[in-house]
Amino acid sequence: MKKKLVAVMMCAAMVAMLGVGCGSKSSDDSSSKSETKKTLTENDIKDSMKGVKLKVGTTGLFGPFSYYDEDGKTLIGYDLDLINDLQDLLGFEIDGGIQAMDYSALTTSLAENKLDMGAAALCATDERKEVMKFSDIYCDSGQVVMVNKSNDEGIKSVDDLKGKKVAVEKGTASHNLSDADLEVHDTITTAYESLEQKKVDAVIQDGPGANFYIKTTPDSNLEVVGDEFNQGQAPYCVAISKECKYYDEINAAVKVLIKNGTTDELYAKWCE
Repeated sequence: MKKKLVAVMMCAAMVAMLGVGCGSKSSDDSSSKSETKKTLTENDIKDSMKGVKLKVGTTGLFGPFSYYDEDGKTLIGYDLDLINDLQDLLGFEIDGGIQAMDYSALTTSLAENKLDMGAAALCATDERKEVMKFSDIYCDSGQVVMVNKSNDEGIKSVDDLKGKKVAVEKGTASHNLSDADLEVHDTITTAYESLEQKKVDAVIQDGPGANFYIKTTPDSNLEVVGDEFNQGQAPYCVAISKECKYYDEINAAVKVLIKNGTTDELYAKWCE
């Protein structure tokens, strides 16, 4: 009997240790699960993640949402402010600081649960939904065609890209032009450079990112032509790994920031 009792106690201890998931939380899971069955309010989630540490990622490659300040070291932008607002509301800590990487590495890290959360103008595509979770949409944009001002290819809109060489960024939602010859770049920066040097005929980019590049690059030869297209095809969401047990709290916080006008203020600050 004593041996059986010791075995039961050891098993219980192991189960308690295995209960730790994304971050750490002192309360047991049963209370958390009962809480998430209802719609979480701001009062429910305020400081609900104090003591929790999350691994958080972004890119630093996509202004105005996530990019480096003039010092080349400080990450700033819409998504950095959004992460700070989520942190202020929920009370979690960021483990080791926000990690910056390219889009491909960011989505892979989220899919493999190496990160708990990511914010970098990430589109909630069907393919990504298979390997990670997404919050409600906090910003939605269409895509635009960018050309060199000395464009002699007659490109006036997305309808003129058939057979043209078009640069896009790897891992983004700009890969749906079956009639174009796509040149895939690891970063949008090199895609812009390729167009500046007339190595490609056009770049496809989300509207806010394209306008930001032109606005902040005084000597640029690039311009946007035609209207935005694929509206609703670039819904930006916060990505959460499937193993993170705080999805409900994070998504509830995003809902609060949308409802109280914070995301509108961030758009006005960074995108207009």
